[in-house]
Amino acid sequence: MRRSKGIEFGVGLFMLAGVIGVIFLGLRVSGLGTGVTGDTMTLHANFANIGGLKVRSKVTLAGVEVGQVSAIELDPEWFDARVTFEVDDKLEGVLPRDSTAAILTAGLLGEQYIGLSMGGDPQTLEDGDTIRDTQQALVLEELIQQFVSNMVKD
Repeated sequence: MRRSKGIEFGVGLFMLAGVIGVIFLGLRVSGLGTGVTGDTMTLHANFANIGGLKVRSKVTLAGVEVGQVSAIELDPEWFDARVTFEVDDKLEGVLPRDSTAAILTAGLLGEQYIGLSMGGDPQTLEDGDTIRDTQQALVLEELIQQFVSNMVKD
């Protein structure tokens, strides 16, 4: 009887570790983890089409995650998407004013995220500034529709 309780306890511990591992991996994959730690700088960018971009999507610079999207709303003046994102405050005074923000896709059908590219302007972006040079999301459905309509015309 004593041996059975020890085995049951070990199996229970193993199951608990497995459940904790699955929860941890789920949070990491979904982007619901801790995000950017420490102080951040807020930036804005307007896009004609954000595709599947979501709040908490990552923001990268040279492939390195430097922040995450904090809000998405409709700009009432221009009727395009205004995306607000937080980046590591170490980039304050470093990102040139003519830097670009593009909505990219991880893989063929993967998650969408914002990719920042450095510009060459000596003036830099500060907290609360807006990135003017943006590239909208590449929407797969629109590409397929263009391809099909071109096939029908020929």
